[in-house]
Amino acid sequence: MTEVLFYHLQDMTLENVLPPLLEKSLERGWRVVVQSTSEERADALDAHLWTYRDDSFLPHATWRVGDASDQPIVLIAEGGNPNRANVRFLVDNAALPADSDAYERLVLVFNGDDSDALAAARSAWTDCKTRGFEVTYWQADERGRWQRRQ
Repeated sequence: MTEVLFYHLQDMTLENVLPPLLEKSLERGWRVVVQSTSEERADALDAHLWTYRDDSFLPHATWRVGDASDQPIVLIAEGGNPNRANVRFLVDNAALPADSDAYERLVLVFNGDDSDALAAARSAWTDCKTRGFEVTYWQADERGRWQRRQ
């Protein structure tokens, strides 16, 4: 069964939150696809993941590279699963993919300060519940640690 995690960003940016979540995914041996809503945004995330911290290396590529199928993390702007990922991150209000049930885990990261993002997340939550997926909601506490909320 697909597990769907909803990460509610408030007073934090995707650029700060995404790298540690991707690092944890790699530590668990998962292959990951990160879907945004435009090529420009995927390119911006690509550049950020190379430079977000001086002492880190997060192996990744965009869908454009010839060896995307060999990459542990692939950034995409449309559908598809070029690296046979078992985890899919959806950012910037990217829609649930048609093949959502093909993933072990979907991670929907949304901006709680954006009314459109909230509406999209609520709609995705309802859709996931209707499909029988296990859904959980996560919000950061005052120290920035993710807490599961009811």
